[in-house]
Amino acid sequence: MITNRRGFLTQAAAAVALASTSSHSVATQSRHQGATSEKPEKRPIRVNRIAVSTYSFWQFKNAELRDIEKNIDWAADMGFDGVELLHRQMEKEDNGTLQRIKRRAFLQGLDLCGFSIHQGFLTPDKDERKKNVEHTIHCLELAYLLGIPTMRVNTGTWKTSKDFDELMKNRGIEPPIKGYTDEDGFKWVIDSFEQCLKTAEKCGVTMGLENHWGLGRTPEGVLRIVDALDSPWLRITMDTGNFLEDPYDRLEKLASKTALVQVKTYYGGGLWYSLDLDYDRIAKMLRKHNYRGYLSLEFEGKEDPLKAVPKSLALLRKAFA
Repeated sequence: MITNRRGFLTQAAAAVALASTSSHSVATQSRHQGATSEKPEKRPIRVNRIAVSTYSFWQFKNAELRDIEKNIDWAADMGFDGVELLHRQMEKEDNGTLQRIKRRAFLQGLDLCGFSIHQGFLTPDKDERKKNVEHTIHCLELAYLLGIPTMRVNTGTWKTSKDFDELMKNRGIEPPIKGYTDEDGFKWVIDSFEQCLKTAEKCGVTMGLENHWGLGRTPEGVLRIVDALDSPWLRITMDTGNFLEDPYDRLEKLASKTALVQVKTYYGGGLWYSLDLDYDRIAKMLRKHNYRGYLSLEFEGKEDPLKAVPKSLALLRKAFA
C-alpha cells in the first residue's frame, strides 16, 4: 500500500514537471515566433542642430559685425543651437580671450561646434608647407582650448590666379605652378596632413577637409586625401555651396565621411555667385546616410546679415525638421 502510494506520488510529480517543461517550451517558442513576425520599431528621426558661422556676419568686410562675442549674442537671440568660429575673424587669441568666448557661448546656451581656419599645403616650397603645418597644429591647440571638436581645413590653391575674385570668376579652376602637376600636389598635401594627425588626436579635434578649391574642388580629390590617411582625425567638412555644377550627387559621395556640414544661403544675391540649392533634397540625402551632426550656416549674400541670417535659419529649420 505504501509502495503503491509512493509510486503514485512519484508518477504525479514527474507528470507535473513534464507539463511545466512543455508549457515553458511552448511559451518560449510562441515568444520567438512573435518576435520574428513583429516589425522592428522605427527609430525616431533626430533633427539636426543648426549653428551659424561668425563669417556669416563679418564676411571679411562688415567691420561693425566683426566682434565674436556680439556674434554669439546674436546667434542666441536668433535661435541657433551653436556657433562656428572663423579664426581670421578673431582679433586676439590669448587664453583670456579664448576663455571669455567659451564662457559667453555657455551662458547663452550655445555650443562652440566648429572652427574654420585658413591654411594650404599646395606648394613646392618645403618651408612654406612647414609654416602651414605649424599653423594648423597651433589652430588645433586653439580649438582644444575653446572646447571645439572639429576644425575646417583645406588643401590650399596653386595661387596661379591673380586673386580670389579671379579664382571665383574661373569657377575655382586654376592651372598648377609651371613644372608641377596635381600628382605632386597630392603628395605634399597628404604628407602635410599626416604631420598634423598626432596633435589632432591629442587634442581630440577632428580635422574636416572641405570640398573647396585646389585639390578639394571635386569629391574624388577630397576622398583621395582622406582615404590615403585613413584616420578618424581627418574626415570631411561638406560645404553645400562649393560644387558649382551637379552638386547633389557630388555631395552624396562625401556624406558617409562627413563630420560637419556647412550650408550656404545667398539672400540679396551672392557675393561671388548664387546657387539655388534644394535643401529638402539635401536633408533627405543626409538622413539616408544617418548624418546626425551639426549644420553650420555660412551666409554668403549681399543682404544685411542681421536680416538674412534669421531668414536662413527659418529655411533650414523647415527643410531639416
